[in-house]
Amino acid sequence: MMTQIRNRVGFGSLLVIVLAALFVGATRCAEAATDGASASPLKAAIDGPQRSDANRARDKYRHPMETLSFFGIKPDMTVVEISPGTGWYTEILAPLLKDHGKLYEAVGGRGVKPFEEKLKSDPAVFGNVIVTRLDPPSDMTIAPAGSADMVLTFRNVHDWLPRGTAAEYFKAFYRALKPGGILGVTDHRADPLKPQDPNAKDGYVRQDYLIHLAEQAGFKLIGTSEINANPKDDRDHPVWNLPPTLRMGDKDRARYLVIGESDRMTLKFVKPITQAGAD
Repeated sequence: MMTQIRNRVGFGSLLVIVLAALFVGATRCAEAATDGASASPLKAAIDGPQRSDANRARDKYRHPMETLSFFGIKPDMTVVEISPGTGWYTEILAPLLKDHGKLYEAVGGRGVKPFEEKLKSDPAVFGNVIVTRLDPPSDMTIAPAGSADMVLTFRNVHDWLPRGTAAEYFKAFYRALKPGGILGVTDHRADPLKPQDPNAKDGYVRQDYLIHLAEQAGFKLIGTSEINANPKDDRDHPVWNLPPTLRMGDKDRARYLVIGESDRMTLKFVKPITQAGAD
């Protein structure tokens, strides 16, 4: 009888030890996974010293880690960024792709010279960036045809609608991408219950309208995300009234600061492997 009791106690103790060991092992694996995520090339680029404090302050609205992860970016990709403006995303993309990938920046109009000056300001970070011209309808070769793994455009489509050039842009994206390549788009999202203004004079674009533009060029929608949504934005004002532009100055400034940056759609498209796109 005593032997049976001792055996049962021994088995119970052994079971506790085994379970404890499994728990510790699982915890260490979880910690290792977290450490790996924190040390990822994308996070390193986002946290890098090349980014200005002013740009970092906008991460809470633009969510670069979540947005680029949703699009599926990798350090060995060939990526084209469209109309980068002052280079907010370029400060992340350039170091991320510098060693193993390739970054094209498609710039047009008066933005070419100041953007090139920005690249010259830090050759160690931006020295490998390739600048291409984007001025429809004449200059639309944003990268060699069929060479890009990913095309990214952040808050630009609303600018193309009043110019009547949106279709030309999406065709250029399609030509530049490899079959299976990804198009990632964010833009200010209009109220779906209101008709789309063809000139987007308030800066907002209906999500279904933008999807239709991409599909007309041959793209297929494969994902949507609420990463950059802002339910505080009632969209009853021009988007430029909101931060960071604050076009109205002190008028209703407190209200617009409470809203923050605009409500934005985040859309992921693919260039189908077997389907011929519009040209």
